[in-house]
Amino acid sequence: MSILQRSQIDWITIALYVALLIIGWMMLHAASYDPNQVYAYFDFGTIIGKQTIWVGLSVLVFLATLTIDWKFWQSTAYPIYAVTLFLLLLVLLVGVEIKGARSWFGFSGFSIQPSEFAKFGTAIAVSSYLSYFKSDLRQWRSIFVCLGLIGIPMFLILLQPDAGSALVFSSFFILFFRNGLSPTLYIISLGMLAILILSLIFSPKTVVLLLSLPAMLILINKLRFDRWNYLIMLASTTFVLFLFYAEYLWYSLGLAIILILIFGAIAYFNRFQRLALLIVPTVLLGSLISFGSKFAFDHGLKPHQQERIKVWLRPHECDPRGSLYNILQSKTAIGSGGWQGKGFLEGDFTKLNYVPEQTTDFIFSTVGEEQGFLGVLGVILLFLFLMIQITRIAERAKNKFITNYAYAVAGIIFIHFFVNIGMSMGVMPVIGIPLPFISKGGSALMGFSIMLGVLVKMDMARFSR
Repeated sequence: MSILQRSQIDWITIALYVALLIIGWMMLHAASYDPNQVYAYFDFGTIIGKQTIWVGLSVLVFLATLTIDWKFWQSTAYPIYAVTLFLLLLVLLVGVEIKGARSWFGFSGFSIQPSEFAKFGTAIAVSSYLSYFKSDLRQWRSIFVCLGLIGIPMFLILLQPDAGSALVFSSFFILFFRNGLSPTLYIISLGMLAILILSLIFSPKTVVLLLSLPAMLILINKLRFDRWNYLIMLASTTFVLFLFYAEYLWYSLGLAIILILIFGAIAYFNRFQRLALLIVPTVLLGSLISFGSKFAFDHGLKPHQQERIKVWLRPHECDPRGSLYNILQSKTAIGSGGWQGKGFLEGDFTKLNYVPEQTTDFIFSTVGEEQGFLGVLGVILLFLFLMIQITRIAERAKNKFITNYAYAVAGIIFIHFFVNIGMSMGVMPVIGIPLPFISKGGSALMGFSIMLGVLVKMDMARFSR
């Protein structure tokens, strides 16, 4: 039976894929437009010329995946994963260094980034493992195996170094949640992440103190020292805050920690063991993360890496003509588009190259300037519809491997979409994550085309008996 029969193929996903490809090509043409080279897309030495080749190859690869039996990917999941790991190792040895990262294989003016294909390899490997009948994310063994499957490529990519591509592998926690990983772990992780971020915005001493005070009050309230309960709460809080506002920060923090240890010990020996074992280690671990993050920021990061974090979390400390320049120009370009935009090839910021890295990290600013709010909304809706359609494919699949793979693809696209657009608007750190199907980059375009093509083919399996 033909793969093009309307009853089997998911035309909605294909339409969304084609729409994003066309928009991406047009926005790259606008971002790299030169009035002296009107037909630059026929010149394969230009940005848009190379992207035209990649778009054509990606479409061919997408169509080719529709001719391959979906079971092939499940049966070869681990060999493909191993090949992608080998490529990540090989690029560290013989890869081309671009902008301080050895992440590409270069040949004849073109470059291939193996980390983009490692996302696909990891997606099918993790999906295959989770579809195995003995895997269970309620057991630590399965959790460690999954963490290993995503941790190895993350580690190899960090060696390049490419923190942006490594961050994308955190998207697999969406798949893990779908497969039963405890929500408690997510709550704890998000809490620790919040402590880390707050410690980079404010003083770690302030963050730990704000964490300690509620913990101390919870312990005192639970112990119920009869009529002295509220007096003890008031006295403890007042003394700690007095030292804090008197700028004896270390004394204030030390006193809060000592009080938590004392009340935690009393709670433990008064039939509140679970509460004590929850609160005291949480405060101590939070303190370690808070001070550790500050130490790592000051002594472990290079100056340009520190500036990227400052641009995100402490922009008031950054130079508007230096590290903050990219974000300011991107936000200004997006805002200048107004409601309807300035029109295709009519963007002043775009034409005059005011926004650095506009074809890659900040391609969304081109959409905002030339197509305005309506264009921005349209692109966001296309991505949302695509991710919704992928989750629909996941839920209607008759095979667990297909369900897992669909959620892996949805997670990868979501992280790229969320972080890239967030970077353009200054609400996420600038870490070099492309916007799927729209940013310049043949490897990313090819990788996403393979992932989506394989998924469309897998979806057709629901019609087989």
